[in-house]
This record gives sequence, structure tokens and C-alpha cells, in this order.
Amino acid sequence: MTLKKLLIPLTITIALTACDDTTDQLGTEMMPTTDLTQQVSQTYNVYTQSYSAGDSVLARTSRSYLGRFTDPETGTCIKSDFLAQFHCIEDFAFPDSVIGDSIISTELLLYVDNYVGDSLATFKISVYPLTKVLDPDADYYTNIDPERYCDTEAEPITVKWYTLSDRTVDDETRRKSTYSNHIRIPLPKSIGTQIYEAYKSNPQQFSNSESWINSGLPGSKGFYFRLESGDGALAYINIVQFNINLRYHDPEENVDTTGMCQFAATEEVIQATRFENTNLEKLLDDTQATYLKSPAGIFTMATLPANQLNYNDTINSASLTLTRYNDQVNNGFKLGIPKYLLMVRLDDYNNGYFEQYKTADANTSFLAKFDAGTNTYQFINISHLLITMMQELRNGTATENYNKVLLIPVEPTFDSTSSSTTTVTNESTSTLVKLCHDFSMTSARLVGGENNPIQLRVIYSKFNK
Repeated sequence: MTLKKLLIPLTITIALTACDDTTDQLGTEMMPTTDLTQQVSQTYNVYTQSYSAGDSVLARTSRSYLGRFTDPETGTCIKSDFLAQFHCIEDFAFPDSVIGDSIISTELLLYVDNYVGDSLATFKISVYPLTKVLDPDADYYTNIDPERYCDTEAEPITVKWYTLSDRTVDDETRRKSTYSNHIRIPLPKSIGTQIYEAYKSNPQQFSNSESWINSGLPGSKGFYFRLESGDGALAYINIVQFNINLRYHDPEENVDTTGMCQFAATEEVIQATRFENTNLEKLLDDTQATYLKSPAGIFTMATLPANQLNYNDTINSASLTLTRYNDQVNNGFKLGIPKYLLMVRLDDYNNGYFEQYKTADANTSFLAKFDAGTNTYQFINISHLLITMMQELRNGTATENYNKVLLIPVEPTFDSTSSSTTTVTNESTSTLVKLCHDFSMTSARLVGGENNPIQLRVIYSKFNK
């Protein structure tokens, strides 16, 4: 038997079991160069389809979202409202010299750091105090049922009509660098008075967030901000504050003045946004294209042709490119484009990929950044994933969905101080440290669909027979 015949099965074994991050020379480093004849490129059809997220994705975000917006490009609509708890700083204290019982006002402030749509669109919200504590150790999803945490059949604690551009604030104030756009929701002054009286009788109720949340005081468990009506804008809310404004005596200045005691919705406590997407059916049924919509809207699912690959040759590399169609509607309120896409196996996603804090490992999950120059997402080397699928077919462990992957809009977090590098194109100086669903308003229509396959390009090393 010739050396050549002995080396062929060895090469295939190496190709099927390799797990190094660099696969361009997979299976070739151990081969004498005289045995290599050529590298051969072959393309395969990949069938894609739109995949409903079911309004249910893991809601791990420090932002809250409020509003309703109809996409002028697709006619789909998204509505959001949210629940929020409030953090109490360690050893919280009211001023010692509060003047009488002079609580001036009690209010909620929703600070808006971005939005989609028309800032003059009018909305109505109702605010309900939560009656059940949100479990800090639980995972919350974007289809959360607020009625489990508050009594929406009761009268709301307050009702507020608002626009994102507050017309009660003069233009000069809005133009100041110190001004932060916000929605102010007045609460009954009696709430602040009740909280202050409770503090005077038992300050231990305010020693930390846990004590405050379990105190049973108004608002201590948090509030549900329910959207009642309105369309045309969706606000990204980065800070929510529960403020008690009061008068007190400043002993250092020896003057009577005003101040504020504050509870804030922070990362230390739960904020849970609910999303409802409607009119998605037309997009999901499109067989000539697929769609991406965030938040909690539509992913794209691809079926990779692992059972068609050549087992007798070594896979050097494999690439898949997703091309975005340009928008067909010219509208000033159109949505953005998803910046990053995660490719992850359908089974891995269903088995808690995000819940387990996983990130793209360039082995069976990959990250691609949108390239505006080419209007594409390029997964430049997914050979490890294909090899894993081939192994599963060979050893009989392939599941029904073994060759299906989801393409999901995500928001990555990078550590630019690390000496390591990530595998994402155009992010070579950073390390990927965190991955979560993209909760910004984005949309993209992609080349593909059940009747319009895209192409997987595989480069093989072929050896002399």
C-alpha cells in the first residue's frame, strides 16, 4: 500500500475533528506538499426563511422602552411598555432638618436618550403600583404578563398624556447642554408624605434595596407604565427616577432650601419591557426574501447543506454572505439596519444560549458586522460548524434540526483593553465579552427565501489518488 493511500483517511479524520480557531489550512499542515494537487471551490444552495421570535426573547437590558411605532417600510407595528423596580442606596436618609411635613411633590421621571419616530406624536400612559416583587434571580422575557405583578383592573395611581418633545419646556431650556429630555409624571403628593412618615418611624426600611422593596410602602415594589393609546414613536429610556421633592433647612448655609430624595431604576434592580409585534404574517410568509426585525420580532433561519458536502476532501474554508435589499419607501422615520448578526444553531438557541451568557465562539456560533459598502453580512469562515454537523451525521447523533441555524440581531459588548482579538470583521482590536439581543428598532429585508436560495461557498483541498 502506498504512503498516499494511507494518508487520505488520516486527512479526513483530522478535518472532521479539528477545533482550532484557524481553519484556512485545516488538514493540510501534516501533508507533504507533493500530495496536494489543487484547491477547489464549490457552491451549494442554502435555503432560508423568516422565523418568528414570538415576542419572547430574553430581556437582559438596562434600558426600558415605551411607545408604539408603525414601520412605513413593512406596515408592521410594535408596541412596548414596561415594569420597573427602584434601587434604594445603602443607608438612605432624608435630611435631618425637613421643615415640618413640607413634601413639595412626588414624581416619576423617564429620561429619554433616543427614540424612533415623531417627537410630537401624542401618547397616553397609566401607571400602576406593583403588588408582587420581581424576582432578581429570575429570567424575564419580552412577553412578560404585567397582570401577574399588578392589578390593572383597579384605578391607576396616575394617568399621563405626553409627547417626547415636551412643549411645556421652552426652546431656550431645551437647547441648554444641561437639559436631558424626559417625561415627567406627577404622582399624588400624599405618596411622598407617607414614605417620609414611614422613614421617621422606622429608618431600617430604607437601609438597602431589599428592605425598601419589601417595606410595603407605595411604589416600593415598583410601577407598571402601561401604554393606553398613541402611535408614531418609540422611546428608549435609559433612566427612570422616583423622586420626592421637599423643603429643608441647610445648616451649613443657614438657609431654608429645597431638595430631592431619589429612588432610581438601575441595573441592581429589575426593569422588564414588554413588546408586542403585529402584522408580521406577510413578512413571515414571503418566499422570495427573508426578514430581520428587532426587538423581539423576526430572525432568519438557514438550512445548511451539511449532508451534501464532500466527505473525501478536506474543508479549508466555508463562507456565507447575506445581502440586504435597499429600502423601497423613502420616509424620514424609517428604521435602522441591524448592526450585528449572530449565527447560532437552532438547537443551541432553544437550549438556553443567551440564558447561559454564551458568546460567539467561532466554532459553532459566529458574529458578523453589517458592511454598508457592500450591503451585506459576511460570515467568512464557518467550516468548524459544517465539520461538526458532518461528524454528527457520521456518528448518528444528528438531531432533526442539526443543520439549521438562526441569524439573530444582537448587541455585543467588546473589551478594547484586552490583548486578545475577536473573530468579528472590522473589530480586530477588541474582544467580545458579552452578547444580548438587539433591543433597538431595526429592520432588514434579505436576499433569500424558500424559493430563492443563497450560496454557501466551500473551498476544499483535493489530494492525488
